[in-house]
Amino acid sequence: MITLNRKLKKEHTAEPPNGLTANDSVVRRISVRDKLLIKEVQEMNENLPATCSVHFEDPNVLSEFILTVAPDEGYWQGGKFKFSVFVTDDYNMAPPRVKCLTRLWHPNINVDGDVCLSLLRQTSIDEHGWAPTRRLKDVVWGLNALFTDLLNFEDPLNIEAAEMYNKNKIEFQAKVQDYIAKGKR
Repeated sequence: MITLNRKLKKEHTAEPPNGLTANDSVVRRISVRDKLLIKEVQEMNENLPATCSVHFEDPNVLSEFILTVAPDEGYWQGGKFKFSVFVTDDYNMAPPRVKCLTRLWHPNINVDGDVCLSLLRQTSIDEHGWAPTRRLKDVVWGLNALFTDLLNFEDPLNIEAAEMYNKNKIEFQAKVQDYIAKGKR
């Protein structure tokens, strides 16, 4: 994301608009969020899990991207799940907003795409909620882990999926695979 870094420097040193002198012009300040994002996006890209990829619709807008998770093990193996990640202006004091764009059968993701992951909450009962020390790479690894390590049937967002898993794992697996098959069309 060096392109954004160059763009920000260029805007900071560019000629003032409308024939104004440098003294008359208002210098556009680079937000704290944008400064953080330049470093964090590079760090995130260097530390992506093998099962994840990131796509920026506009490479100059680091605050919005699509994360694709393609689990290589477990119930969701063979699927590709897209998440929209939006970093708000109050980042890093508040977590990014995440929405699952792919319909799937999962206890921690509901049919509307809402995601239940502690680190995406401003406050969390389990003390694993968002903190200013967290980074975008933590969000990526957390979303990836929802398909393996952080899978939680005890505190589900999609109660029906969790109940199905507890009652009949074979039926649960079949429903997961049905959603995956429909998602590939």
